[in-house]
Amino acid sequence: MSKAFHPGQLVMVDIQGKRLDAETAAFLRRHQIRAVCLFRKNLGTEAEVQQLTRDLREVMGPEALIGLDQEGGSVVRATFLPQAPSAMALGAADDEDLAESVGAAVARGLRSIGINWNFAPVLDINNNPANPVIAERSFSEDADDVTRLAGAWMRGSLRAGVACCVKHFPGHGDTHVDSHLALPTVDKSRAELDALELRPFKAFCHKPGEAAPAVMTAHIVYPQIDPEHPATLSTKILGDILRREWGYEGVVITDALMMKAIFERYGYARAAVLAIQAGADMILAQGSLDEQGQSIAALEAAFARGELSQAQGERARARLDALARAYPVQHAGYAGAQRADDDALMRCAWARGLTLLRGAQAPDLQAPLRVYVQGQVPTDGVSEAGPTGAQVAALFDGFADAEVLVLQDIATLDWARVPQDGRKTVIASTQRARYDELGGLAQGWRPDLHLVLWNPFQALDVQAPTVITWGYADGALEGLKQWLEGRAPATAQSPVTLN
Repeated sequence: MSKAFHPGQLVMVDIQGKRLDAETAAFLRRHQIRAVCLFRKNLGTEAEVQQLTRDLREVMGPEALIGLDQEGGSVVRATFLPQAPSAMALGAADDEDLAESVGAAVARGLRSIGINWNFAPVLDINNNPANPVIAERSFSEDADDVTRLAGAWMRGSLRAGVACCVKHFPGHGDTHVDSHLALPTVDKSRAELDALELRPFKAFCHKPGEAAPAVMTAHIVYPQIDPEHPATLSTKILGDILRREWGYEGVVITDALMMKAIFERYGYARAAVLAIQAGADMILAQGSLDEQGQSIAALEAAFARGELSQAQGERARARLDALARAYPVQHAGYAGAQRADDDALMRCAWARGLTLLRGAQAPDLQAPLRVYVQGQVPTDGVSEAGPTGAQVAALFDGFADAEVLVLQDIATLDWARVPQDGRKTVIASTQRARYDELGGLAQGWRPDLHLVLWNPFQALDVQAPTVITWGYADGALEGLKQWLEGRAPATAQSPVTLN
C-alpha cells in the first residue's frame, strides 16, 4: 500500500458528546479518519455545533466530510435551524420550484454550522402503507413524482453548497420491516424493480454530469438478484448494477453497519470488508472507539492480505476526495434577512402541504369540543420526538370550549367510554406507528375529526374526516391551527393512496 493511503480514510464514524474530546481526536488522527456523522446526541446549541465542526475540521483536515440526516419532517438533527417540511408534505404541494427552494434553504442552514454532507433526499417510493420506517420521508408512491421532486430538492442543496446523498439504494419503500431492528426482504424480480424502485435511482446515477454526488445503500435482501447478501454487501447490486451497468462514479456509502440487519449477521469487521468488496467507498461505523477500531482493523487486514486491492482503496479515496473538494466544510454566515426568509419559506411549504380527506371541515370556533391526544412520544433514535400534548392543546386556544384530554397512551382509547354528550370529538395522532402496531382499539374510533400529525397511513386506520399535516414541526402545526380557526384553506392532494 502507498504511504498516502490508509483504510481509515474509507470509514465514517460517530462520536460521543457535544465536544471533541482528546481521546476521540487522537483516534481520528491515528487512523486518518476524514469523515464523521453527527447525531442528535452531538448537537447542543448552535454555537456549540459550530465549535464542534471547527474542531473536527482541524483534526481531519481540509478534505473532511461532516455529515448528518437533515431530511426535513421528523428526521432532522439540527432542530434549531429553520424546520423543513417532510418529503411527503412537498409531495402533497407538488411544486418543483418549492422543493428546490427548500433544498437550498436546508443547505444554507447546514453550511452555516459546518456540515458539508447531508444524507438526503430520500428516493424510496413508499408504496407500502405498512412500511414502518419510511412513510412521510418519501415524496410519493409514484416513481416519476419522486424523481421530479427529489431532483429539484437536490438541485437546491447542491447550488447552496452542501453535498446530497440519495438513499436507500436500491429502494426501502416496499418493506414491512425496519432494518434498524431486523433484515427486510423485497422479493421482486429485476423487471419489477426496474419498473418502480430503481427508476429514481437510475435517473440520479446513470447520467454522467447529472448524477447525485453520493448514494447510501439499503440493508435489504433482494433474493431474486442476490439471495445471499443484503444490498449493502452485495457485489451483484452495488458492483454489477450501480457501478458497471449504470457506470456510477459518485461516492457510495453504507447505511450504519451497527443496525441489526447487518450487525447481528455479519458483525462490524466482516461487514466492513464485504461492503468495500461489493462496491462501496465508505462504511458508516458507529459505536465505541473499540467497535469502530474493529472495522478499521478488518479493512487493514483485508488490504494487507489482498482480499481488497490497493486499486480499490485508491479509487474509493479518490471519489471521497472529489466530494470533499467540491463541497468543502464552511461556516458561512446565516443570520438576519436570509435566515428569516428561509424560516418563512419552510412555514409556507408546510402549510401548502396540508391535506383533507373524507370531507373534513374545520369545527366552528364556538362549538364544544373534546380532544384526545397522547402526552409524550419519545424519539426512536431515527426520528425526533413527536409533538407533545401541550403543543396539540395549543392548537385549540382560539376555541371557546375545547376540552383537551391528555392520555398516557392513545392506543388505550376505548370508544365505548367516550361520552356522547353533544361535544364534537377530535383525535390527534402524534405517533409514527400505525394503530394496529400499537395494539389499540382504533378500528372502533369514530371521531368527528382525525388530525394525523405524523404517519399519513394512520388515515387508513380510522374511517373519519381527516386532516393530514405530514409532520409536526412548528410550521406544520401553525398551518393546521390557521385551518382549524378558518383562517387558511387546505388544498393539497395526497401523493399516496389513503382512501
